[in-house]
Amino acid sequence: MLIKVCGMREPDNIRAIESLGIDLMGFIFYPKSPRYVSELPSYLPTRCSRVGVFVHAPFCDIIPRVKAFGLHYIQLHGKESPSYLMALRRALAAEGLRHVRIISMAAVADEEQARRADLCDGPANLLLFDTPTPSYGGSGTSFSWSLLDAYQGSTPFLLSGGIGPDSLDDLRHFHHPRWAGIDLNSRFEVRPGVKDPDLLQRFIETFRNNCK
Repeated sequence: MLIKVCGMREPDNIRAIESLGIDLMGFIFYPKSPRYVSELPSYLPTRCSRVGVFVHAPFCDIIPRVKAFGLHYIQLHGKESPSYLMALRRALAAEGLRHVRIISMAAVADEEQARRADLCDGPANLLLFDTPTPSYGGSGTSFSWSLLDAYQGSTPFLLSGGIGPDSLDDLRHFHHPRWAGIDLNSRFEVRPGVKDPDLLQRFIETFRNNCK
């Protein structure tokens, strides 16, 4: 199972969370987010993949940040269409960035929204199922994971939206053939953009031992 920690910003905190052996670390480039990364941190992780999170961003904003941050993934966290994803792939290829993968977020309020996520089969390497919110994530609230029974696509997904220290039992009982991992953010924070390393370490160890 992949473990992604999102909303990182502070160099010392980046080092501490990287040391937990996570797989992906997210940096948010949405200016309205309280976790917005406005400048290059003095330290970036080298032992996990770097994910840049964008909301309805033009390619002229995305491409420079891919290069500056050495991003391995672009996470599209708005309502970007499959045609947008395909155009982004072409733009990346034109810049010699074919290796960069794409994560497409799908907000899930009902079974139809979960079902329609398969429209991104092909353009996206990963999906991320999250709780619908006007602020595009970081709400700290979860959605009904049973709605994902309606998702029959072939693209693996990360589970997001309000996952916290008290979610372990629910995660232990969650099953889906395309489930690939989890995305952790606001419920492990000391303040926006700063995570609690001890809290995350305890959670991650238990998750890895019990949810496989």
